[in-house]
Amino acid sequence: MKELLIALAQGLVDSPEAVNVTVDEPDAEGVVFYHLRVAPEDMGRVIGKQGRIAKAIRTIMKAAAIRAGAKISVEIDE
Repeated sequence: MKELLIALAQGLVDSPEAVNVTVDEPDAEGVVFYHLRVAPEDMGRVIGKQGRIAKAIRTIMKAAAIRAGAKISVEIDE
């Protein structure tokens, strides 16, 4: 899952080496939080107009999680 998120983000940004993903332990409901960090100048590319790209990333990740039988949430951090 982490590798998928990294691959998606690296394909969008100008500085793929700055992409960083951290994973939290599951919370009480079993949801695992993935924190995506990119270079400040690439934030607009990852979020997109009106958050469309961010929403698409979350949709892809949730679909992959459902196939794996997991619950996830993707946060885009500055």
